[in-house]
Amino acid sequence: MPVNEIELNLLKRCFDHQEGAWPDFVDSFLGLIYHVIGLTSQNRSVVLSDSDHETLAGEILEELVRNDYALLRQFRGESSLAAYLTVVTRRICVRRLVMMRQEAALGHVHAHRQTFDGSSSEIEPVLALAEVDRLLGILEPDDARIVRLYHVEFLGFRDIARKLDIEEQEVTEVLRTARKRLSEEPATE
Repeated sequence: MPVNEIELNLLKRCFDHQEGAWPDFVDSFLGLIYHVIGLTSQNRSVVLSDSDHETLAGEILEELVRNDYALLRQFRGESSLAAYLTVVTRRICVRRLVMMRQEAALGHVHAHRQTFDGSSSEIEPVLALAEVDRLLGILEPDDARIVRLYHVEFLGFRDIARKLDIEEQEVTEVLRTARKRLSEEPATE
């Protein structure tokens, strides 16, 4: 669906720094941004608090206005503005979720995930690359692939299960077993 005149006018008003243009933009698209954040975090098996949602939405809005609306100026009108914002929001969100996982791996954040049945279980911590390399060398190929998808490509449990056509519980068990094996295996210098 191509861009419509209302969207083009809204962008022009923002680019011209007209009074009220940015609040109008935010009013028009903040719901979409929140929706994309929710879907992206769910697809990556990451549960975000309301505060995390707000922070991430704020970061996305900051990215949109940075350098005099540089990201919005790249919009070419070949799709609707909503479609363009969906792609931009998802990319920023994925980048931020990966950073959150890396921070958690470094011990800066305690990452938890809530399963859909309401019970809570701790998410498998992301290992340092040196640990991942060592672990990949001692695992069977199928288990190593799961470890690589989680710790290197930062896929969530559900995405790994779907990609490998296995049960999510199997992914969880392989990651727990691999971590246990890593702790039992002597590190080589």
